[in-house]
Amino acid sequence: MDSIYDLTARAGNGSEVLFSDFRGKAIIVVNTASKCGFTPQYAGLEALYEKYKDRGLVILGFPCDQFAHQEPAGDAEIASFCSITYGVTFPLMAKTKVNGPEAHPVFKHLRKRARGLFGDAVKWNFTKFLVSRDGKKVTRFAPDFAPEKMEDAVRAALGL
Repeated sequence: MDSIYDLTARAGNGSEVLFSDFRGKAIIVVNTASKCGFTPQYAGLEALYEKYKDRGLVILGFPCDQFAHQEPAGDAEIASFCSITYGVTFPLMAKTKVNGPEAHPVFKHLRKRARGLFGDAVKWNFTKFLVSRDGKKVTRFAPDFAPEKMEDAVRAALGL
């Protein structure tokens, strides 16, 4: 597997998401949790999505319960919480793992292409990966890096 476009994921509603459908778009992949100190970042992510979705930005939230049990809910409850509390309209995937032998292939792929400060493992909720339109360049943003601060990188990934 050389390309993110070879991958698939299951959406929170059970449908299959083909990453090949995102060819030519910039993609933000983020592991999320509803009971984390960074949970308010949903609002910043949604603002980026609203501002740039018509210019080719896709954001995919991957709820994850691997960090201090901060995402205990099921997929439907997560989607409802995100929609009601933060107005999230970007796609939310099924709850998944981002580290370890059962890590989702999307995260295995992204972690190899954008290592963190202390290796490739995702260290906490709201680690964000920005994939360029051609799928080749991946930039990692730490959990405490606010989505609002990503705007210049998003514009660059979109070629704006």
